[in-house]
Amino acid sequence: MNQAPLTGIRVADFTWVWAGPYCTMQLAHMGADVIRVESETRLCVSRVTPPWAGGQYGVNRSGYFNQYNQGKRSIALNLKHPRGREAALRLAAKCDVVINNFAAGVMDRLGLGYRDLVRVRPDMIGVSLTGYGDSGPLHDYVAYGPAQVPLSGMSALTGYRGWPPMHVGFSYGDPNAGTHAAVAIIAALYHRERTGEGQYIDMSQWECTMALIGEGILDYTMNGHQPERDGSRDPSMAPHGLFRCRDMAELVAGTPVDMWVAIAVADDAEFARLAAAIEQPGLAGDERFATLAARKRNEDELEAIVTEWSAARFASEAAEHLQRAGVAAAVCATSRDLAEDPHLASRGYFVELAHPEIGRVKHAGIPWRMSETPCSIRSPAPLLGQHTDEVLTELLGYGAAEVAEMHAQGALK
Repeated sequence: MNQAPLTGIRVADFTWVWAGPYCTMQLAHMGADVIRVESETRLCVSRVTPPWAGGQYGVNRSGYFNQYNQGKRSIALNLKHPRGREAALRLAAKCDVVINNFAAGVMDRLGLGYRDLVRVRPDMIGVSLTGYGDSGPLHDYVAYGPAQVPLSGMSALTGYRGWPPMHVGFSYGDPNAGTHAAVAIIAALYHRERTGEGQYIDMSQWECTMALIGEGILDYTMNGHQPERDGSRDPSMAPHGLFRCRDMAELVAGTPVDMWVAIAVADDAEFARLAAAIEQPGLAGDERFATLAARKRNEDELEAIVTEWSAARFASEAAEHLQRAGVAAAVCATSRDLAEDPHLASRGYFVELAHPEIGRVKHAGIPWRMSETPCSIRSPAPLLGQHTDEVLTELLGYGAAEVAEMHAQGALK
């Protein structure tokens, strides 16, 4: 069988929380040996964030950590200890990529900045995935995803007409920045393959998130206009949004769960198909709805008509019926819907790997399939420091007695 595309690439992963680990998870999916550097003296936020397997707290039991660190190894190094820092430098010398997403300057103060690292590995690819980048007046500001979303301008575009800005529901800036970083790393590896040159990648999580809303920024830079918030509506489609359906058939914890169907109609032909599907074919010729401009002028009335139809049906029935008619529609899925979805199951999207502490749990898997260089999740997320001794002795050349001494000195925790 052909090897995964990044087989033979080794990554020293000094990241934490979400953005950095999400990036290195992509590299692990593609076959890289990702060695996550952790410390029990300063636990990663994701190790102490719920949900907990079985409802029981533990640094190895977080669903957050275990999802985004699949396929990696973990070593515990106390980077405040001289021998811990020495081990980190020895690790860097053995790695093709060294990545961190600490605040600007943290790695430099530890003696592990890019200038320090290229002394031990000149062709290294160094990556700094900070909130605001390594330069500019805000470079030393602290950043978390919930602040990045509104700062990017995304929240100003999100919400209902007449309402204040709203968050998008989760820390979108983190995984988005992680994906951008993975692409940049692959490009840098390709450059090194051709030239032998390593390089430094300075990434801003803020700028990565701004890259997603270019049309909103351009509306201001070209026209001096700030786009209005308009809920789930779209300026060039109608109807477009979420429409109420019947409640879920079963109660959840004794409570009814409301369900919705998403519908998007791009042109007049699609609207004619929608009108026929909801048994009102005359709507396609109705002057209130015959064109996009007319549908936008009468959008409240149009949405009321569609809701009257959808509210009498379960979301899955409504979506399937509309799809058969050639209308883009989908269930507004719950986590249960996703976990039990037959399409995802048929594609093998979810994976179950035996974790040494929590057993077999279903995780979100790899969202791509490669015919010639197949990717796979080779192992569950590691226990804290699970591979410390293995990496130090087998990769970095420490003897067993040295490792025992470093444990006793507090360098490996």
